[in-house]
Amino acid sequence: MELFTPGHLLVLAIVALVLFFGWKQLPDMSRSLGRSLRIFKTEIKGMAEDDSTRAASRREPAALPEAAAPGATTASAPSMPSERAANPPVQEHTPNTSGQ
Repeated sequence: MELFTPGHLLVLAIVALVLFFGWKQLPDMSRSLGRSLRIFKTEIKGMAEDDSTRAASRREPAALPEAAAPGATTASAPSMPSERAANPPVQEHTPNTSGQ
């Protein structure tokens, strides 16, 4: 009979965690770990979506502004599509506080 099989190591690790941290802190720690993993997952998904939109914008040629008629004036500043594509707007993450 071996003492350090995977089943025994799991039981020893659980006992060590309970002795080291106590009963009260373990649920809070696991809850915060779950929230952190959920946030990490959504951020990774957002990065993948950003990458796909950037790749799609690189494939499509940028539309050039039409030449203005002589003597015509424009009231707005010219748009810079390359600058907007390089700096997409940042979306903030709001954690779910519904107790799940």
